[in-house]
Parts: sequence; structure tokens; C-alpha cells
Amino acid sequence: MPDDVAAFDEMNIAGGGVRPAYETLAHWLKSVPEGLLETRAREAEALFRRIGITFAVYGDAESTERLIPFDVVPRVLTYAEWATLSGGLTQRVKAINAFLNDVYGRREILRAGIVPEDLVYRNPAFRPEMNQQPVPHGIYVMIAGIDIVRVDGDTFYVLEDNARTPSGVSYMLENREVMFRLFPELFAQHRVAPVENYTDDLLATLKSVAPISASADPTCVLLTPGQFNSAYYEHTFLADKLGVELVEGRDLFVKGDIVYMRTTQGPKRVDVIYRRLDDEFLDPLTFRPDSALGVPGLISAYHHGNVTLANAVGTGVADDKAVYSYMPEIVKFYLGEEPILKNVPTFRCREADGLGYVLDNLKDLVVKEVHGSGGYGMLIGPKATSAEIEIFRQKLKKDPENFIAQPTLALSTCPTLVEEGVAPRHVDLRPFVLTGRDKVRIVPGGLTRVALKQGSLVVNSSQGGGTKDTWVLDC
Repeated sequence: MPDDVAAFDEMNIAGGGVRPAYETLAHWLKSVPEGLLETRAREAEALFRRIGITFAVYGDAESTERLIPFDVVPRVLTYAEWATLSGGLTQRVKAINAFLNDVYGRREILRAGIVPEDLVYRNPAFRPEMNQQPVPHGIYVMIAGIDIVRVDGDTFYVLEDNARTPSGVSYMLENREVMFRLFPELFAQHRVAPVENYTDDLLATLKSVAPISASADPTCVLLTPGQFNSAYYEHTFLADKLGVELVEGRDLFVKGDIVYMRTTQGPKRVDVIYRRLDDEFLDPLTFRPDSALGVPGLISAYHHGNVTLANAVGTGVADDKAVYSYMPEIVKFYLGEEPILKNVPTFRCREADGLGYVLDNLKDLVVKEVHGSGGYGMLIGPKATSAEIEIFRQKLKKDPENFIAQPTLALSTCPTLVEEGVAPRHVDLRPFVLTGRDKVRIVPGGLTRVALKQGSLVVNSSQGGGTKDTWVLDC
């Protein structure tokens, strides 16, 4: 997409004026002394460095730890906009959980021909070990991160479902904390809905899904792969905020199909494991025998109903980009409802018609690997060179099932502080949806990611994107 193509501006109205939600913020931006925003941006960076909130980029030999750029201009959503999003997110995650229960159980959606069988059975994230294995309370995805983009005043699209171990919530919380410190006057002028109760909600969710045999006060832990994981900061942050132990595989053991944690007072039974470890590393007796990160016997304890894993094993089959293309049908099949949140129109390259269209229109489309993430392995046709397009053409012809394609969306823009001042930059939004036995919890807002380069649509932090605070006006 050329840089000068008009995108929906979330603050300014085409032809003049400011959208009501941004009126106070726009007035404040005009009134701040010259240089104040730059000063606050430097202070924010110093705060983040002091906090130590960094992330690692795999394969980056020059810098193993990075600070994600933080933009000091918040994004603003109205309560009405959030109400629509919240309803749509709840519906979507409810359907995802129904889908997972079904594909590992009765498989009615496959027999009905709604979703092709091979898309499930040949999916590398499908875990046959979960066949006919009930999960505690029938909940597979307790923590979901759903990526949303906006294209106009009324239309939000789901760009991606993250149903395995979605990350980024620590940035949502730290961004709000830093904004509080740096701009108390702005909060005094707005009624911003709080996000600080997220960790309370997360702990309540985890406890609600404890096995029936657990005590009234279940023991929860957070299982991390260790300090070399890219999201290790988030693991330590969440464990601290939750008030639970941060453990590695070596801190746990299984005896008699019960999971215990080693403590200075002796073994302590564990009821719920919020695992930030991929399926294949969880238990060397079931998955990869060479994994030293997991806990031998964990899956046996899991199948005996003595411990809950959040999220459940095998959830990745639901956030595949090809399965994503069937989400509208999945919502209708299980809930009998029209999807509140739309999918981005998606061409399935595994289908002859879809592949033909994509090959004929590569320069206008975004092509993604079905199992890709982080903005890698994709082609943004309008910005690609002829050579890059030709490389993808050959990839598509060789392995069409590995790709989907979508039209290039003009993602909405928000005012953002960049070198030349405050200017519009493209954004997306990742709200976090918590599903417990008792209810669904969603703190209002989420993590807004912003593409800091003019015209860029790539918001991923691993590729230079930044983040900003997301305000839902509580009025």
C-alpha cells in the first residue's frame, strides 16, 4: 500500500474537526509546551530501562535484549466502541473453546464438513494425545489474545486469534503505570477505565479452573522455560503480580499422578499451572524426549484430572491462520449466531480458485504462512519488489496449503510522537480475554501496537514496532 493512501484517522475527522473521544486530548496536545512530549518520552524510556522491561529477539546476534519503543500519546476508544468489541471477543473465544472441545471429542464440525478434516488432523499443533481426553471444566483457552484492526469508524476486523500462550499483557499494564506517572493531569481530565485489575482477574480465572479435587484455595504456579525465553520478563512480572511461584520444570515433579512443587518446607501439591511453555516441551515422556524444560509425568497427571494446564494442550489447532478463515462458520455452527466481529476477507491458497486469484493479484495482497507469526514469512504485495513477489509466487506454487492471502487493509492511524512531531501512525490492538469456570473477564483496552515508520503496516515489536497505552473512556 503506498504511503499516501488515506487510512481512517482515529482522532481527526476527514475535512476538519476532531472526533469527540479525542477532543480533550487534542486540545491538550495543542497546549503542551514545545519539547515537553520529547522530555516525557525520554523519561518514559528511562523508567522502562529501570524497570527492566525488555524482550529478546531470536536470531539477533547484535542485541539479545531490546526495549520496545513506547509512545506517550494514548489511543482512545469510547465505551460504546469497547462494548461492541467486548461482546465480539467473548463470542469469539466461546466459539474457539467449543471448537476445541469438539475436534478432540465428537468432531461434529468435521463430520458436517464445515471445516476440512485434514486442516485439523494434519495441523502440526493438533495433539492426538488429547483425543477423547476431557479438560477441566471443558475450558481449553483460559487466556486468549485476539488481534484487532480497525478500518473505519464502525468496522473492526479480527486479524488473528492467539490461543496458545499470548504475550504482551505486561506491556499493557506497565504502559498504564508509566502514563500515570508522567501525565497525571491527563488522567484528571479523562475518565479512563482501569486495567490494573487484570492480574486479580487472571488469578481468579486460574483458580476457577482448578481440578474439582483441589482445595478451596488452589495452588497456582507459572511455568517458564527460563531466562532465555523472549518473554521471560513477562513471566517474572506476572508471577510477582499474581503472588504465585515462578517455576521451571526442575522445580516440579510428579508422584502418583499428582504434581508437586519443591519448596524449602517440602513438597507442595500444585493444582493449576499457567504454563508459558509450548506443548512439545511440557513432558518428555509424552512429547519431545530431549526436552529438559518440562516435567516427566505431567501429562499423565493432567489426564487423570489432578492438575489444570492453562492453556490446555493442543489449543494451537484453533489459531492456525487457515482455521482462522473458517471462524465465521465456526461461530455460527456452535453458537447459532452471526459473528459480531468480522474476519478479514481471506483467500485459501489450498483451494484452486483461491490460489489462482492470489497468483494473479500478488501485488495487491498480503500473503501469510499458515503457521507464521511475528510478522515473519509474509509478503506485503504493494510494498514488495518484483523479485520478492516472484519468490513468493514460486513458494505458493510449491506449497499452496502453507499460505493464505488477504487484501491489504488500510489500518487505522493514531497520533504518535515521532521525530518530526506528532503524526498519524498505523495501529492494531490486542485485548486479552480470560475465560474461567464462572465467567469471562476482559479488562477494557488491551495492548495497542504501533508501526513507528511512516506508512508501515508492520506493528510487531520484533520488527521495530512500538506500543502505546489504550484508553477506554468510562462514560
